Amino acid sequence: MTNFFTSHGLPLLFVVIMIESFGIPLPGETALIAFGVLASQGHHSIVWVIVFAAAGAIVGDNLGYWLIGRLGGRELFERWSFLRRYSERFLPAAERLMARHGGKTVFFGRFITVLRYTAAWVAGIGRMPWWKFLFWNAAGGICWATAVGLVAYYAGHAAADAIQRYGIYAAGGIAGAVVIVFLFTHFGKKWLESRL
Repeated sequence: MTNFFTSHGLPLLFVVIMIESFGIPLPGETALIAFGVLASQGHHSIVWVIVFAAAGAIVGDNLGYWLIGRLGGRELFERWSFLRRYSERFLPAAERLMARHGGKTVFFGRFITVLRYTAAWVAGIGRMPWWKFLFWNAAGGICWATAVGLVAYYAGHAAADAIQRYGIYAAGGIAGAVVIVFLFTHFGKKWLESRL
Protein backbone atom coordinates (compact mmCIF):
# COMPACT_ATOMS: atom_id res chain seq x y z
CA MET A 1 0.00 0.00 0.00
CA THR A 2 2.81 2.41 0.88
CA ASN A 3 4.40 1.55 -2.47
CA PHE A 4 1.26 2.78 -4.26
CA PHE A 5 1.37 6.12 -2.43
CA THR A 6 5.08 6.55 -3.01
CA SER A 7 4.84 5.68 -6.72
CA HIS A 8 1.53 7.29 -7.77
CA GLY A 9 0.69 9.42 -4.78
CA LEU A 10 1.12 13.00 -5.92
CA PRO A 11 -1.67 12.91 -8.54
CA LEU A 12 -3.87 11.25 -5.89
CA LEU A 13 -3.01 14.06 -3.45
CA PHE A 14 -4.00 16.62 -6.10
CA VAL A 15 -7.34 14.87 -6.77
CA VAL A 16 -8.27 14.45 -3.08
CA ILE A 17 -7.55 18.10 -2.27
CA MET A 18 -9.27 19.30 -5.45
CA ILE A 19 -12.45 17.32 -4.69
CA GLU A 20 -12.46 18.51 -1.06
CA SER A 21 -11.97 22.12 -2.17
CA PHE A 22 -14.79 21.74 -4.70
CA GLY A 23 -17.17 20.91 -1.87
CA ILE A 24 -17.16 17.18 -1.17
CA PRO A 25 -15.80 16.64 2.35
CA LEU A 26 -12.74 14.42 1.91
CA PRO A 27 -9.66 14.33 4.17
CA GLY A 28 -7.58 16.74 2.07
CA GLU A 29 -5.60 18.18 4.95
CA THR A 30 -4.97 14.70 6.35
CA ALA A 31 -3.69 13.61 2.94
CA LEU A 32 -1.36 16.61 2.84
CA ILE A 33 -0.04 15.76 6.31
CA ALA A 34 0.51 12.13 5.29
CA PHE A 35 2.40 13.16 2.18
CA GLY A 36 4.47 15.64 4.19
CA VAL A 37 5.50 12.79 6.49
CA LEU A 38 6.26 10.57 3.46
CA ALA A 39 8.41 13.38 2.08
CA SER A 40 10.30 13.54 5.38
CA GLN A 41 11.13 9.85 4.89
CA GLY A 42 12.52 10.51 1.41
CA HIS A 43 9.61 9.13 -0.64
CA HIS A 44 8.69 12.49 -2.24
CA SER A 45 10.15 15.94 -2.57
CA ILE A 46 8.41 18.29 -0.14
CA VAL A 47 8.46 20.96 -2.86
CA TRP A 48 6.37 18.76 -5.18
CA VAL A 49 4.02 17.82 -2.33
CA ILE A 50 3.38 21.52 -1.70
CA VAL A 51 2.99 22.28 -5.43
CA PHE A 52 0.45 19.46 -6.00
CA ALA A 53 -1.49 20.36 -2.83
CA ALA A 54 -1.64 24.08 -3.66
CA ALA A 55 -2.67 23.35 -7.26
CA GLY A 56 -5.43 21.00 -6.09
CA ALA A 57 -6.71 23.61 -3.64
CA ILE A 58 -6.75 26.38 -6.25
CA VAL A 59 -8.36 24.31 -9.01
CA GLY A 60 -10.99 22.80 -6.68
CA ASP A 61 -11.96 26.16 -5.19
CA ASN A 62 -12.31 27.69 -8.64
CA LEU A 63 -14.55 24.82 -9.75
CA GLY A 64 -16.69 25.35 -6.63
CA TYR A 65 -16.77 29.11 -7.22
CA TRP A 66 -18.00 28.73 -10.80
CA LEU A 67 -20.09 25.53 -10.84
CA ILE A 68 -21.76 25.73 -7.44
CA GLY A 69 -21.51 29.41 -6.51
CA ARG A 70 -21.86 31.38 -9.73
CA LEU A 71 -23.79 29.02 -12.03
CA GLY A 72 -25.84 26.95 -9.62
CA GLY A 73 -26.16 28.80 -6.32
CA ARG A 74 -28.86 31.38 -6.93
CA GLU A 75 -30.87 29.12 -9.24
CA LEU A 76 -30.78 26.36 -6.63
CA PHE A 77 -32.15 28.71 -3.96
CA GLU A 78 -34.88 29.97 -6.27
CA ARG A 79 -35.84 26.58 -7.73
CA TRP A 80 -37.09 24.92 -4.55
CA SER A 81 -39.61 26.65 -2.33
CA PHE A 82 -38.15 25.39 0.95
CA LEU A 83 -34.81 27.03 0.02
CA ARG A 84 -36.39 30.21 -1.34
CA ARG A 85 -37.22 31.53 2.14
CA TYR A 86 -33.55 31.14 3.14
CA SER A 87 -32.35 32.92 0.02
CA GLU A 88 -33.95 36.18 1.13
CA ARG A 89 -31.77 36.15 4.26
CA PHE A 90 -28.71 34.32 2.99
CA LEU A 91 -28.02 35.92 -0.39
CA PRO A 92 -27.95 39.59 0.72
CA ALA A 93 -25.82 38.62 3.74
CA ALA A 94 -23.41 36.70 1.49
CA GLU A 95 -23.13 39.66 -0.85
CA ARG A 96 -22.40 42.03 2.05
CA LEU A 97 -19.84 39.63 3.52
CA MET A 98 -18.04 39.28 0.19
CA ALA A 99 -18.14 43.03 -0.44
CA ARG A 100 -16.63 43.87 2.96
CA HIS A 101 -14.47 40.88 3.87
CA GLY A 102 -14.33 38.70 0.77
CA GLY A 103 -10.56 38.51 0.46
CA LYS A 104 -10.05 37.66 4.14
CA THR A 105 -12.87 35.11 4.09
CA VAL A 106 -11.43 33.30 1.08
CA PHE A 107 -7.82 33.45 2.36
CA PHE A 108 -8.44 32.36 5.96
CA GLY A 109 -11.22 29.97 4.93
CA ARG A 110 -8.50 27.70 3.56
CA PHE A 111 -7.30 27.11 7.15
CA ILE A 112 -10.74 26.36 8.68
CA THR A 113 -12.28 22.96 8.05
CA VAL A 114 -15.85 23.80 7.02
CA LEU A 115 -14.89 27.02 5.24
CA ARG A 116 -12.25 25.12 3.28
CA TYR A 117 -14.98 23.69 1.06
CA THR A 118 -17.71 26.33 1.39
CA ALA A 119 -15.94 29.70 1.10
CA ALA A 120 -15.66 29.32 -2.69
CA TRP A 121 -19.42 28.73 -2.96
CA VAL A 122 -20.20 31.76 -0.83
CA ALA A 123 -17.82 33.88 -2.91
CA GLY A 124 -19.56 32.74 -6.10
CA ILE A 125 -23.06 33.18 -4.73
CA GLY A 126 -22.06 36.56 -3.26
CA ARG A 127 -20.82 37.68 -6.71
CA MET A 128 -17.27 38.37 -5.56
CA PRO A 129 -15.32 39.39 -8.70
CA TRP A 130 -13.47 36.35 -10.04
CA TRP A 131 -10.06 38.04 -10.37
CA LYS A 132 -10.23 39.06 -6.70
CA PHE A 133 -11.37 35.58 -5.70
CA LEU A 134 -8.56 34.00 -7.74
CA PHE A 135 -5.90 36.18 -6.09
CA TRP A 136 -7.00 35.50 -2.51
CA ASN A 137 -7.75 31.86 -3.25
CA ALA A 138 -4.29 31.30 -4.75
CA ALA A 139 -2.62 33.13 -1.85
CA GLY A 140 -4.56 31.06 0.70
CA GLY A 141 -3.96 27.78 -1.13
CA ILE A 142 -0.23 28.37 -1.44
CA CYS A 143 0.16 29.50 2.21
CA TRP A 144 -1.96 26.59 3.49
CA ALA A 145 -0.11 23.96 1.45
CA THR A 146 3.26 25.40 2.47
CA ALA A 147 2.44 25.72 6.18
CA VAL A 148 0.76 22.33 6.61
CA GLY A 149 3.24 20.56 4.32
CA LEU A 150 6.30 21.94 6.11
CA VAL A 151 4.90 21.28 9.59
CA ALA A 152 4.17 17.66 8.61
CA TYR A 153 7.58 17.35 6.95
CA TYR A 154 9.56 18.59 9.95
CA ALA A 155 7.32 16.80 12.48
CA GLY A 156 7.80 13.59 10.48
CA HIS A 157 11.57 14.10 10.63
CA ALA A 158 11.47 14.74 14.36
CA ALA A 159 9.23 11.72 15.06
CA ALA A 160 11.36 9.41 12.89
CA ASP A 161 14.56 10.63 14.58
CA ALA A 162 13.08 10.14 18.05
CA ILE A 163 11.84 6.63 17.24
CA GLN A 164 15.18 5.70 15.70
CA ARG A 165 17.11 7.12 18.64
CA TYR A 166 14.89 5.98 21.52
CA GLY A 167 12.96 3.09 20.01
CA ILE A 168 9.53 2.03 21.13
CA TYR A 169 9.55 4.40 24.11
CA ALA A 170 9.62 7.38 21.75
CA ALA A 171 6.72 5.97 19.72
CA GLY A 172 4.72 5.50 22.93
CA GLY A 173 5.62 9.01 24.10
CA ILE A 174 4.57 10.54 20.78
CA ALA A 175 1.29 8.61 20.80
CA GLY A 176 0.66 9.65 24.41
CA ALA A 177 1.36 13.31 23.60
CA VAL A 178 -1.08 13.20 20.69
CA VAL A 179 -3.79 11.70 22.92
CA ILE A 180 -3.18 14.30 25.66
CA VAL A 181 -3.35 17.18 23.17
CA PHE A 182 -6.57 15.76 21.70
CA LEU A 183 -8.17 15.32 25.12
CA PHE A 184 -7.06 18.77 26.25
CA THR A 185 -8.49 20.50 23.17
CA HIS A 186 -11.71 18.47 23.20
CA PHE A 187 -12.56 18.61 26.90
CA GLY A 188 -10.80 21.91 27.59
CA LYS A 189 -13.07 23.64 25.08
CA LYS A 190 -16.16 22.19 26.76
CA TRP A 191 -14.85 23.20 30.19
CA LEU A 192 -14.22 26.78 29.00
CA GLU A 193 -17.69 26.97 27.45
CA SER A 194 -19.27 25.81 30.72
CA ARG A 195 -17.33 28.50 32.66
CA LEU A 196 -18.58 31.32 30.40
